[in-house]
Amino acid sequence: MNATFWQEDVDEEQYVVPDNVVDLIFKIKCPTLPVDHAWSLSVAIHQALPWFPDEQQAGLHLVYGADSGNGWERPSDGGETLYLSRRTPLILRLPKERVEDAAALTGETLDIEGNKMEIGASHTRFLAMSTTLYCRYLVAEPTHSEDEFLQSAVDTLHELNLRFKKVLCGKGTTFATPQDPISTRSLMVAGLSLDDAITLQEQGMGPLRERGFGLFVPHKTV
Repeated sequence: MNATFWQEDVDEEQYVVPDNVVDLIFKIKCPTLPVDHAWSLSVAIHQALPWFPDEQQAGLHLVYGADSGNGWERPSDGGETLYLSRRTPLILRLPKERVEDAAALTGETLDIEGNKMEIGASHTRFLAMSTTLYCRYLVAEPTHSEDEFLQSAVDTLHELNLRFKKVLCGKGTTFATPQDPISTRSLMVAGLSLDDAITLQEQGMGPLRERGFGLFVPHKTV
């Protein structure tokens, strides 16, 4: 059974989303990717945008197909093939001053383990006005229990001075790299104030956001 932490509700006032950090959404032409594409896709992005891994607020959203559901788990074994629809985008999270630099990806073709990704036009999107957020893949200590992972996440949220009502962790997933594998767990954070929800999306949690980990998006099923 999943563990939870609770805190009292916080009243909200009218809120306007800032544009300090945004998602840059690219149209792509890419029929297939490996299900476990975090490392290979990030390598291709870093080669095309050499500044990307050093930009503190830059993050890479991994790509999801129709079988990914609400995002809590990958469709199947990481070694299998992910089939993408024509509407599947590539999304980068960026500080606004880097949007123009990243838009240079348009017209490029990335090679992700032999899968060609043609990058099309892009547009920006504000971060979500949602008080319930989740991170599909938050880097975790492989030896930690569910409760230990959850306590570590709560400690980090407190260090960021964020207010929240509940956190819930999901199943673990392991990703391949040229060195040691990366262990992750999913994390939902509910009952955030809108201001704190934006902060959590801007800051993310944990390491390797430039590799596709630690980014928060709205959880639409809660």
